[in-house]
Amino acid sequence: MRNQLRAFWAAALIALPFSASADLSAVPSGKYTLDRSHGYITFTYSHLGFSNPRVGFNSFDTVLVLDSDNPENSTIEVTIDAASIDSRVAEFNEHLNSSDFFNTAEYPTITFKSTKVEDTGENTFDVTGDLTILGTTKPVTLTTTINRAANHPMLNVPTIGVSASTTLIRSEWGLGAYVPAVSDDVELSIEVELLSE
Repeated sequence: MRNQLRAFWAAALIALPFSASADLSAVPSGKYTLDRSHGYITFTYSHLGFSNPRVGFNSFDTVLVLDSDNPENSTIEVTIDAASIDSRVAEFNEHLNSSDFFNTAEYPTITFKSTKVEDTGENTFDVTGDLTILGTTKPVTLTTTINRAANHPMLNVPTIGVSASTTLIRSEWGLGAYVPAVSDDVELSIEVELLSE
């Protein structure tokens, strides 16, 4: 029975019309929030030159207020539960939560609030905003791609898929422990699916 169900869902998914369209005019203006089963915020850095660990956050909220006719008028806010940081190593998670790094007891959240959205090409935008970590706020620009904007084939709601990335200098936010043995440059990556409310 289980194999029959798998075969059914595989056939159903193959039959769905997956368009590569990323035209934001294909979805309505309004508020979009995170599909929690399809959201990832991760970062990488160099550890002594031996490896590039990937660390992420397990809990965060994303709210997009979309102007589909004029995307430059859109806004986005992200709120991260800093204590949800996950390196997949329990002892390291404790260290990351400590005052050496994110000091989550005193600073429980990390936030990003957009201040400018600039169209840079087909399906791409530069999203500039204020990033606050450890009580320090500095501007950052996310290089952003709209992967797809369409009605979700299974949830039947307007949905937007977004990829974004940037490079941060962690010491600028008071996260400079162990530099330069551990790189000051951090590559931040965001993958989210946002559902219309």
